[in-house]
Amino acid sequence: MREVLQFCRGLPQRELPPQENLIDEGGTTGVLYILARGSVEVLKGDFQVNTVSEPGAVFGEVSVLLGKPHMATVRTMTPSTFYVIDDPRAFFRSHPNIAFLIAKLLAKRLHSVTSYLVDLKKQFEGSEDHLGMVDEVLESLVHNQEEGHVPGSDRDPDPTVY
Repeated sequence: MREVLQFCRGLPQRELPPQENLIDEGGTTGVLYILARGSVEVLKGDFQVNTVSEPGAVFGEVSVLLGKPHMATVRTMTPSTFYVIDDPRAFFRSHPNIAFLIAKLLAKRLHSVTSYLVDLKKQFEGSEDHLGMVDEVLESLVHNQEEGHVPGSDRDPDPTVY
């Protein structure tokens, strides 16, 4: 997502030392962050789901777009600098190209998740375990969901979105 960096000139920056949270799971900031330099880990609970060090990586976009709490914690691993967009909706309106890049990023993520779920379904076809729910998840990803839809599971009935 290095293309995003061309839109960051003149934006305020935030510097954080290692082991500092940029975003807290369950919190809301209303702010969009773009990694200028450094590296972070993305945590769901205590489980590390990703590490990111590519300049231009975007954090907080799902929360901003959906108006929901962050679904993960973003914590620095090294000294890191972020561009800060305090009013992302206005920024998207005045910079439609960055809005398109973020839409493209979200579409890539959705494609990856859908491909992964299809692969799981193929691997465990015929199994009588909990992976039978993959059909339901794929169905909900493919079709528009109702406004009142709340994702969740029996284990975690109150998920949050980052």
